[in-house]
Amino acid sequence: MRIAIAILMLAAAAAPARADDDDTKGEKGRPVDKGTVGVGIIVGEPVGICAKFYLRDDRAIQVAVGSAFIANGYQAHVDYVFHPWIVQDRDMFVMPVYLGPGFRFIDYSGGTVGGTHVATGLRAVIGLLFDFKTVPLDAFLEVAGVAEYDFGTNKGLGAALNAGAGIRYYF
Repeated sequence: MRIAIAILMLAAAAAPARADDDDTKGEKGRPVDKGTVGVGIIVGEPVGICAKFYLRDDRAIQVAVGSAFIANGYQAHVDYVFHPWIVQDRDMFVMPVYLGPGFRFIDYSGGTVGGTHVATGLRAVIGLLFDFKTVPLDAFLEVAGVAEYDFGTNKGLGAALNAGAGIRYYF
């Protein structure tokens, strides 16, 4: 909850940064002068750094690397996401839903699951993106189901859940 409030406060503080209201606003649903590569932080499962690379206006590859505190390990994942629906399109931001398939690698290092071992799996991610039009930032909330194969002794197939929120700066 604190993270969501901090993101909203950051957006409110950055909103008056426009010097002139006569700037071109761009097409519906598209921020003006925003780069295609965004880098930032993600908090949740995992906690770490994230990046998003837009391939087209409605398609992107997003990655994250960080510490999985609940699973007690280190995680990396990559997703190919589509932005099929726009929930809101305002003067200050556009809010699309995104979803898509992905891949996860996690190195469990003990704790709740015991022993050191690795697992790989397929992710199905869905999220909500707050794409600010006047500043090169976006904020997101996402959840992903994971079907994984754990290479630990007597582990095999399993399921996991990832959820996170984050913010990215675009270049």
